[in-house]
Amino acid sequence: MIAAKAMALAGAAMIGAALLSGPVLAQGAAQTVAIAKVDVQTLAAGYRASKVVGASVVNDANESIGEVDDLLVSPDGKAPFAVLSIGGFLGMGSHFVVVPYDNLKLVDNKVVLPGGTKDQLRTLPEFRYATE
Repeated sequence: MIAAKAMALAGAAMIGAALLSGPVLAQGAAQTVAIAKVDVQTLAAGYRASKVVGASVVNDANESIGEVDDLLVSPDGKAPFAVLSIGGFLGMGSHFVVVPYDNLKLVDNKVVLPGGTKDQLRTLPEFRYATE
């Protein structure tokens, strides 16, 4: 009985080794990657997404109007958006809205929505995350 299990295990190991050691063939058409030069010194002074998410959002009057809940990229990959949590207390009863990320300004380690108010944000359609 033990010999049969050992033989089965050895056979499975040999099949796995044969599959892994075979040649790797390209699948599909050759791909090219667009390369862009960026000023890495300037970029290094930027804000990490991990630091922006969870940050308080204030308006020009330095009044707290919400919090950055998440950053999203549009399905076409071209436009980033910020999901803001407004209202509620300690995450309960929050209302999510989406604003174009370009509307936010990062000033003195603060996330600022110029001209924004809680009342204006409440008039935006409520955002709900996809369930998948």
